[in-house]
Amino acid sequence: MPSFTNRITHLFGIDYPIIQAGMVWASGWRLAGAVSNAGALGLIGSGSMRPEVLKEQIQKCRAATSKPFGVNVPLLYPDIDQHIKIIIDEQVPVVFTSAGNPATWTAVLKQAGIKVVHVVSSSKFALKAQQAGCDAVVAEGFEAGGHNGREETTTLVLVPAVCSAVNIPVIAAGGIATGRQMLAAMVLGAEGIQAGSRFVASNEASAHDNFKQAVIHSVEGGTQLSLKQLTPVRLMKNKFFDEVQQAELNGVSVDILQKLLGKGRAKKGMFEGDLENGELEIGQVSALIKSVQPAADIVNELWSEFELALRHPLK
Repeated sequence: MPSFTNRITHLFGIDYPIIQAGMVWASGWRLAGAVSNAGALGLIGSGSMRPEVLKEQIQKCRAATSKPFGVNVPLLYPDIDQHIKIIIDEQVPVVFTSAGNPATWTAVLKQAGIKVVHVVSSSKFALKAQQAGCDAVVAEGFEAGGHNGREETTTLVLVPAVCSAVNIPVIAAGGIATGRQMLAAMVLGAEGIQAGSRFVASNEASAHDNFKQAVIHSVEGGTQLSLKQLTPVRLMKNKFFDEVQQAELNGVSVDILQKLLGKGRAKKGMFEGDLENGELEIGQVSALIKSVQPAADIVNELWSEFELALRHPLK
């Protein structure tokens, strides 16, 4: 058993201060269960799930692991009240909320004995999360994949700013896929890290293999923040991205952008594997990811690299 402990490992009852992000179309029960079994914290991404699917995923995850696991809940998504009820009824121990006001549901979740963490993109929002009673915050920098804050603050700047602003533990996210990056984030004041893109490229991720292969063959500059008039989202560059970029350069209206996005675009790309017409959400750090591995190997590799970097930080 690892000897490392801090407020994050204690809060969640985990061995390593590593959280696998809850990602749409990529993080179902298989991934969350495997990560938790490896000693980190696995999260089910509920954003792409109907209520009945979420309930099934939670039950399967509980059957797959005796360790703590959690659910990521985007607060602005449909069926949020049903999702919260299922999470409480199923006695999920940890919930990560994002994309909304933490004051709306935090008290309800905590009254049910659930640990609550909110994802933020600024110190202002981190303070709001602390005031709402959250147990910790995720400071997610501009490098992250998927939906991003409008502030476009990088992880290197955001993490120490949030750590200075709040007293609750801070988890760093955005651009972290190696143990050395994990150490850098924790030197900045974070007490744990959340990794998304690295776990997309895992055997257990529910993302399509076409998408996983695109991730491990990604290059620097292969992603860019897009759809800023709607909700900013970091996308891998492809035919769909080019269409969105051209539309934005032409100054089209929000209505036209929404029509271009349509319905099911993320599912088409990440879950069904259409690499040209689908929405491919992934972080900048995909350029450093070179292999698809079992989730447990990723956890162990992150921790081994972290320990090595901690012993020899300047090598």
